[in-house]
Amino acid sequence: MTVRPIVIAGDPRLTSPATPVTTFDNELVAFVDDLFDTNTAANGAGLAANQIGDARAVFVYDLVDGSVRHRGYVVNPILETSEIPETMPDPDDDLEGCLSVPGEWYPTGRAQWSRVTGVDVSGRPVVVEATGYLARCLQHEADHLAGRLYLERLIGRNQRAARRMIKAREWIRPGRTWLPDRSASS
Repeated sequence: MTVRPIVIAGDPRLTSPATPVTTFDNELVAFVDDLFDTNTAANGAGLAANQIGDARAVFVYDLVDGSVRHRGYVVNPILETSEIPETMPDPDDDLEGCLSVPGEWYPTGRAQWSRVTGVDVSGRPVVVEATGYLARCLQHEADHLAGRLYLERLIGRNQRAARRMIKAREWIRPGRTWLPDRSASS
């Protein structure tokens, strides 16, 4: 098990689009395992490769929506969604956080439905279709691989609050990371 440092907002690796995976081998299998281990140690719902400084187009997810656990990964994901609302998100129902923006949560507008198509570590097709929390997670992780943090989706006062937070925390320079507690993943 390898828990890797998570890149914090302000690092250009988070705003660069991912590179499609072309090599499907044991190293990719081990890498996906590292993503799961890091996500678990960080108590995350999902984690994209660029959040640990790797440019490959891969993300994992592991969350409970209602009483159902959803766990999986997608290599080279392509996202489809229903319409994304343009109104102010609900401050209670639409809260979203990010392991690359540790400790912060903001209401974020997301589509109610999403589908991600891609492949697994052997190159076999994968399709994940969802509503609710899993749909939000799929959109969030796909955004990461497109080089977009959820903070860019914020509007109005939430956007202003996030900008003040970034400035106050001095998350404007590259290379900042945090290491999740390894004991949390045991």
